[in-house]
Amino acid sequence: MLRLNINNETSRLRAVILGIAKSNGGIPKLEDCYDPKSIDHVLAGSYPKEQDMVSEMEAVVQVFKKYDVQVFRPEVIEDYNQIFSRDIAFVIEDTFIEANILPDREREYKAIEKVISQINPKKIVILPKECHVEGGDVVPWNEHLFVGTYSGRDYADYITARTNIDAVIALQELFPHKKVKSFELRKSNTNATENALHLDCCFQPIGTNKAILHKNGFLVESEYEWLVNFFGKENIFEITKEEMYNMNSNVFSISEEIIISEKNFTRLNCWLRENGFTVEEVPYAEIAKQEGLLRCSTLPLIRD
Repeated sequence: MLRLNINNETSRLRAVILGIAKSNGGIPKLEDCYDPKSIDHVLAGSYPKEQDMVSEMEAVVQVFKKYDVQVFRPEVIEDYNQIFSRDIAFVIEDTFIEANILPDREREYKAIEKVISQINPKKIVILPKECHVEGGDVVPWNEHLFVGTYSGRDYADYITARTNIDAVIALQELFPHKKVKSFELRKSNTNATENALHLDCCFQPIGTNKAILHKNGFLVESEYEWLVNFFGKENIFEITKEEMYNMNSNVFSISEEIIISEKNFTRLNCWLRENGFTVEEVPYAEIAKQEGLLRCSTLPLIRD
């Protein structure tokens, strides 16, 4: 049995599900794209090639091996995108929560059955149908649970709106002892620089008291200010619109001191090192073309 344990984003990682890029399905049709950034690259003829994405993910596997992290991979579904394992489920404390994701993607969840079968069935939660939620919007941070959402009346018009208020309420009921704090995110189906697909596209805590933030990802300025006050201005690395587009906030922590980051994130990686972090640089720019990066493609199961 897997003894799940996730209380925050940065405690020492012991076991993780990493998505897989094999048999990725090639270039999608425009109407099959889930986000504006993928659309940009399909139109530009620069959509990532499967072999490039496979080798990028292999670089991450090597980093996990270096730090003795147990890595699970999904079963390969032929011609299907299975890179972003964070979307399909997430762990809070010792509970495994199945995400209510876009209906087209339910097959992805079934492809991690080998892992699910090792979890105590009493610790697996399926939220009610009306709760929409994806793991990229759920950021556990000790006694807090930060959740990205969109509550506009036009929610149904946005394929980029992935987590609704019903899910926020359900999470508060599931974890009554947590302080659940929701954040309204900026959404666009067409402009990737004006779209925070998930909370982790514009915010991520790192270390013990620091965070990466992008102000424009938040619809309500006071909610962004709440995070600035919570972490302290001196502990925040504010990313630009272009850096958000390139997914600079979507790095992944192996521990409070060690962060996996994209090798082209020059400004961020310098700042991290100046602040005492060990940065494990990997190439991930091709995968980033699908509006997801390192956090999006990992589903942590056990942290110390």
